[in-house]
Amino acid sequence: MKYCTVGDWRLSRIGLGCYGLSGAYGIVDKAAFARTLRAAIEQGVNFFDTAEGYGDAETFLGQVLAPVRDRVYIATKLSGTGGQPDLSSGAVRSACQASLRRLGTEMIDLYQIHFDDPHTPVLETVAALDDLVKEGLIRRYGVSHLPVERVLAYAESGTLFSILMELSSVARGALDTLLPICEQHNLAAIAFSVTGRGILSGHFESGHHFAEGDIRRMDPLFKRECFDAAVRVREHLAKLGEAYGATAVQMGIAWVLAQPQVACALTGTSSPAHLAENLAASEIDLAQEHLDTLNAFLAQEDSRLADAQRVTVRQILEGPLVTDLEAAFNDLVYVMETAVSLGMAEEGVVMATFLELFSLRGALDENARRQMQGIQQYLRGMLIGD
Repeated sequence: MKYCTVGDWRLSRIGLGCYGLSGAYGIVDKAAFARTLRAAIEQGVNFFDTAEGYGDAETFLGQVLAPVRDRVYIATKLSGTGGQPDLSSGAVRSACQASLRRLGTEMIDLYQIHFDDPHTPVLETVAALDDLVKEGLIRRYGVSHLPVERVLAYAESGTLFSILMELSSVARGALDTLLPICEQHNLAAIAFSVTGRGILSGHFESGHHFAEGDIRRMDPLFKRECFDAAVRVREHLAKLGEAYGATAVQMGIAWVLAQPQVACALTGTSSPAHLAENLAASEIDLAQEHLDTLNAFLAQEDSRLADAQRVTVRQILEGPLVTDLEAAFNDLVYVMETAVSLGMAEEGVVMATFLELFSLRGALDENARRQMQGIQQYLRGMLIGD
């Protein structure tokens, strides 16, 4: 395992994320996850990321890491409850104290803002976090799933340590949005979903049927031209990996670690075998020639994919919603995420509509269809005009 020095921290280049414990990818096998956590520790992983919003993941992680607490960094997140993040001073303090109790620790190494609260001034939240640092309840703080303009506001107002971001060879938006902020403000980038939620493994075919509750059922990355582009990227990585004796997954992780400011790449696997494969990627040093060739290929894919996505967005918005309600729901998710990624709409503008749509997920009936038709009409007017 290779390590990265950030200030006085020595972080393993690959860390382990606990999002899977939330059930986001289907049924959780906690025994398997515990084995993977212990295997990670044995193989040199010292950075572990969780969140208060991941079910009982904080409690679970705290118990597994208790015997080695003095040798690892624990990162968690202030997620909010009931889908309403609250970043007011009192709420930040209360949430931190609750996380400390669940983790069974006296100090959180990295406390991260999980989601944005546009109703609370950034300076109020920063002051609350700075107070927690002074009191020794947290060591450092960072941000994650925030609109870019809010990330920049925190970077300019507080003493941020890191930005947690989705980054993989099949999801490259952070290259142009968040990594420049890291470079400008000398912040650590912590990457997640570095294998594209498993898509680089080659285990999934187009139209793969994911289990009920698995977020990949609606993930745009596994739909339409996005999936086709991911397959092309995986094939390119596999070919390049022949020169290194490495798999496409390992080459994809190596590419993430080669990006400036990336201190740590999170793997979320619950399989010790997959963990070993992922950890080996930290030992791969991509030759500049290969990195340049790969980046040129990815840039071509960006252009090719963007052209196809614009056509698909127009088709979804101009035609009638498909008959299958889940497919119609997924189509609208695809439109909104694509609109943000292509710069067709600001994330903050789209978020309210996304939350409205997401609230329908648990009861996709004819009433939901009518509401989705209204959302489709609104998006058509906003993105392509009536």
